[in-house]
Amino acid sequence: MSADIQDSAVSAPLTLALEPINASVSLRDQAYAKLKQAIAQTDIYRSRDEIRLDEKELTEALGVSRTPIREAMTLLEQEGFLRTVPRRGVYILRKTRKEIVEMIYMWAALESIAARLATQRASDDDIARLRRMFAHFGDATPADHIEEYSAANITFHQALVELSKSPIIIDTIKNIFMHVRAIRRMTIAQSDRAARSIVDHMRIIDALEQRDTELVERLVRQHSIDLALFVEANCDFLD
Repeated sequence: MSADIQDSAVSAPLTLALEPINASVSLRDQAYAKLKQAIAQTDIYRSRDEIRLDEKELTEALGVSRTPIREAMTLLEQEGFLRTVPRRGVYILRKTRKEIVEMIYMWAALESIAARLATQRASDDDIARLRRMFAHFGDATPADHIEEYSAANITFHQALVELSKSPIIIDTIKNIFMHVRAIRRMTIAQSDRAARSIVDHMRIIDALEQRDTELVERLVRQHSIDLALFVEANCDFLD
């Protein structure tokens, strides 16, 4: 299983998707926000190769001097997104399989509580938007549109947390989202996970529509626990 994952990895080096920032706002804060967003959108687990950040390339991409870039990277390192290797440079921090599994369990706990709150706080229109995320797949097999389904899957989980309307939960969970998002993207095409995923999502949405707090909490928790178990059993490439 892990060999298949690695064989499918693209050999081209990863680059961050960045655009120049607006000098009218704090350069450090903007550089921090854009770097963090770019890291979150990068497939950091698609291969074993470490992803080194080139300071010169970052300054050119963002259109600023090195000072705000260095300040932003310092903040990101303090938050656990980057690591500095003496005499080598700054790298995006990759978690081990054990760490990823523990993060998914933490996600399961927080997302399940968020879903419970969503049954009490989300409007009917909010919940209907979750269902519409998957409407265009129709009777098609998710595996036949895996990239599109993977994006919808990630958006679904992020939106579900936001429906809790709990700033504390949303703020607490956001720093593990980068890694859980990357692992969901890496594993969704493995085995029959995509097909089982959409079934789980429909059951979760049904429970939300019924405002069944106990059922939706249980379904959401088990959905993520299943991912943790899959990663633990199959993703040895993380070690």
